[in-house]
Amino acid sequence: NWDTHFNNFHVLKNDLLPHLDTGMSTLFRDLHDRGMLETTLVLVTGEFGRTPRINKDAGRDHWGPSTAIAVGGGGIRGGVVVGASNERAEKPATTPYGPEDLAATLYHCLGIDPKTEFHTPEGRPIPIVPGSGRLIEGLT
Repeated sequence: NWDTHFNNFHVLKNDLLPHLDTGMSTLFRDLHDRGMLETTLVLVTGEFGRTPRINKDAGRDHWGPSTAIAVGGGGIRGGVVVGASNERAEKPATTPYGPEDLAATLYHCLGIDPKTEFHTPEGRPIPIVPGSGRLIEGLT
């Protein structure tokens, strides 16, 4: 459980992150060894970030203004960090990206035009990327 409202640092260091590190390392190594890394897109994310400040229980609470996401394989440019937060880690300091931008980028990497639309039986268009999703610069 990644809900680290208390004892954040101990839980991350001694439980959650070692398992994630081992699992992700093994997955990427296996995909590489099998020649599947360039055709498999891996995404590690949550639905929100964590507060930049530590709460009274040595934890971090839910935070919407910014978060971190790990993306690899499948046409993603490796070894880069895209974006930055302000000096207090409260909000983006550079171009903010939203879920629609991530969706557009992932579809693009998978060879699917992010501007693709499906149509209901009545002919109403439904875009696969809502809003004005744009490619995240530096990832592709």
